[in-house]
Amino acid sequence: MQKKIFLIADTHFSDSNIIIYENRPFSSVSDMDSMLVKNWNDTVSENDTVFLLGDLSFCNKEKTAEICHSLNGEKFLVMGNHDTENEQFYYECGFSGVSRYPIIYNNFWILSHEPLYINKNMPYANIFGHVHGNPIYKDVSERSFCVSVERINYTPIEISEIQRRILEKEY
Repeated sequence: MQKKIFLIADTHFSDSNIIIYENRPFSSVSDMDSMLVKNWNDTVSENDTVFLLGDLSFCNKEKTAEICHSLNGEKFLVMGNHDTENEQFYYECGFSGVSRYPIIYNNFWILSHEPLYINKNMPYANIFGHVHGNPIYKDVSERSFCVSVERINYTPIEISEIQRRILEKEY
């Protein structure tokens, strides 16, 4: 079985305010957390890799660790503005890699929490989160793709789908 690569951002596990701020379609934190975990585990196998591009959770350390350990796949975290614990904590939660800064994946994709300035003359494209449903930012463009959960049906999205949508100019 071929290993797949997935991306997701802004899960905000156990954050009751995000349901209101982003008009998320959940009746409670419990409902939201359950759906996010279910969608993740229905999509990602234990052999797959997931890059979480920031803003993991708003719960105590024990609950965050419990949620993280329940999620399938090898997990990498690019820390967001709400990921305030030290890097070691996230390793203890089961992440294989943790970075406070954007990372370059496969010599082309800049994975970041916040959107970065990328122009057509640069040899990169940016996959980001942070902006949630803000209409100022497009879901996809020639050089960028937003993986905030509100834009990807609260489900990790495979990098091959991101590539397809950019190449087919679905924006």
